[in-house]
Amino acid sequence: MKDHNKIIESLDIKFIKARHIKVLQPLTIEHFYGVENILIIVNKGQICYTQDQSEHTTVAGEILFIPGGSPIKITYGTGDSINSHNTAIPDDHWNYLQATQETSCETDFDNFSYVTFDAKIFGSVNFFTSLSIPPFVVRGDKHFTDIFKRILVENSTTTIGSSRVIQSSVEQLVVEMIRYMLRNNLFLEKPVIHNRYFKDKRLIKIFDYVNKNLKGNLSNRTLAKVAQVSEDYVGQYFKMLTGINPQDYIEYQRMEFAVKLLRTTKKSVQDISKEIGFKDTAYFCRRFKMMFGISASKMRKREILMSI
Repeated sequence: MKDHNKIIESLDIKFIKARHIKVLQPLTIEHFYGVENILIIVNKGQICYTQDQSEHTTVAGEILFIPGGSPIKITYGTGDSINSHNTAIPDDHWNYLQATQETSCETDFDNFSYVTFDAKIFGSVNFFTSLSIPPFVVRGDKHFTDIFKRILVENSTTTIGSSRVIQSSVEQLVVEMIRYMLRNNLFLEKPVIHNRYFKDKRLIKIFDYVNKNLKGNLSNRTLAKVAQVSEDYVGQYFKMLTGINPQDYIEYQRMEFAVKLLRTTKKSVQDISKEIGFKDTAYFCRRFKMMFGISASKMRKREILMSI
């Protein structure tokens, strides 16, 4: 219990956005990917997703959780769907999905609402991603659903203090998610292993340094100086505590920031690649597609959905 509380206290939780979406025409996205964590409540109709060749359905009243960094095939709506080939949202996506101010089970349209948020250990490591949490559906948890709906209601108002209520509610929602996962044995890896993050402050220094210097030199030699260990040992040290080698971690952090820039700016792919420390844009593009299964330019189109 004490270890779980330490993990929760280490989390930097940040609300990103909330939206209500009408499904005008069922739509299948072959390679749905988000850096941020996504919670989707189905108000009417259904949402289906496929991961590792297993199909799952979320129906009205249920909440689908898609951890950041989990590529899946997803279908919005009931009935024959339009397939989004080449892993990108169609340019005319507004013919299929449309933002709305209301949620209803009485409407003629299938509709859903979503909330996106970050949850990072020490502001650097994606918590759910680091635990290899797969997407899952929350069923029969009224308390969890009530918190989720409170966020949606507060987000649609201009009442004084609404942003503070939303932030507090998102933090509570993450705690309830962790409790739900523990009750239902949804962890593929016990979260207590992250207690080792607290045992060596040198690791936290590396996280912080990488986070602030994505464009700079992040060689093992540099990390060794930050952590005050030998260059020969730093890779072994980092992998022993995190389960991955430092250069893989650095590349993921750079790519995650690239997705954020694609979503929030109009910077060119070339400029973005330089901003995150890649001297060769072509190499950046190859690594990006290898990691996400989609090109950087198509990822930008896909992100249009989350700006609806």
